[in-house]
Amino acid sequence: MRGPWGDRMQLTDAQRLDWLRLIRTEGVGPRSFRTLINRFGGAAAALEAMPDLARRQGKRLEPPSRAQAEDEIAALARLGGRLIAIGEAEYPRLLQQTDAAPPLLALRGAPILNRPAVALVGSRNASTAGLAFTERLARGLGEAGLTVVSGLARGIDARAHKASLQTGTVAVMAGGQDRIYPDNHAALVEAILGEGGAVLAEMPFGWVPRGRDFPRRNRIISGLSYGTVVVEAARRSGSLITARYALEQNREVFAVPGSPLDPRAEGTNDLIRQGATLVSDVPHILDVLGPIIERGPDADAAPARDRLDLKEQPDFWDEIDLDAPHPDEPGGQSLFHRPMPGLAERPDDPPEPADDLTRIVALLGPSPVGTDELARTAGVGIRVVQTVLLELELDGRIERHRSGAVSLLSR
Repeated sequence: MRGPWGDRMQLTDAQRLDWLRLIRTEGVGPRSFRTLINRFGGAAAALEAMPDLARRQGKRLEPPSRAQAEDEIAALARLGGRLIAIGEAEYPRLLQQTDAAPPLLALRGAPILNRPAVALVGSRNASTAGLAFTERLARGLGEAGLTVVSGLARGIDARAHKASLQTGTVAVMAGGQDRIYPDNHAALVEAILGEGGAVLAEMPFGWVPRGRDFPRRNRIISGLSYGTVVVEAARRSGSLITARYALEQNREVFAVPGSPLDPRAEGTNDLIRQGATLVSDVPHILDVLGPIIERGPDADAAPARDRLDLKEQPDFWDEIDLDAPHPDEPGGQSLFHRPMPGLAERPDDPPEPADDLTRIVALLGPSPVGTDELARTAGVGIRVVQTVLLELELDGRIERHRSGAVSLLSR
């Protein structure tokens, strides 16, 4: 299957500027961008038609000025980035095949977007066992020649990126290239770039991510990848949105099983029940994706949606209208280079635990974990871990195993 934009085209500087102005126009998203290009024969002609379209539709359709577009391109270049357009050689072919592929992506880093890739996503409030297994998967997939794609979030995402630095990883951001979220992952971004990875953003330079931007990001994560692996996910987890996008994009969905006693495994266990491929080792992924990757990104395949029935979905899910004005934006105001307020905390993104007890309890679950691994994950000394575990044991909250590992008791 081939994308609607043709193969290996190359925009001129003037065309790239016109594309940027058109996609940054309030109310113009990936689908309406394609409609406008097809109707008027190009971005320049579509921009010229904007005043007439606005009058006839009674809407404000005001593209940013050429100077504003030039400023964004220059600011991105100063950060070491560039804009790549759908249909160009560097644009990821798998993503190009999706229904709502971004016409333009801001890219920093190495040109690795057309290497075979797998998405690894999961809980921000991950357990130590989940983090350790994510590291195992990411290393194994990288050693098999696959790029690991994730969303730069805390927990599973961050561990997936860190474990695949040497073999190649792609981080997809919800905000602009200069708006890293969470902000304490700036060092991780630099490590990704320094080790030959890549960082992608759809939103404008200067854009601070809002809640609705994370599902937008998730469709890119799944769209870049032959398959999406969900390691830990509660029933309300945003990772389930990534899985649903993967299904809609005819990609494979994998899930790591977990204890029925751990709320962080409810979403993944549901995915398996509904038909996702169960994963307990790297070969379980490679066995499914190997033949698909060998056929290549343009090969037709049996629809993945015929093999997986996601009857249940997060109760906060709704279809993201990519062409609608952003809900946080006053009607009619441009998305382009406006002062951005701070990011409100998301319901599924709790603050980082401040004290050692809370941090260690958050990392524990029904699956036994060693104290050394617990100390490494929590970023504290082994004596701190032993002190906290003693307190938890006296409170009847943990179980010690013969191996020396500990697990959290359900209450």
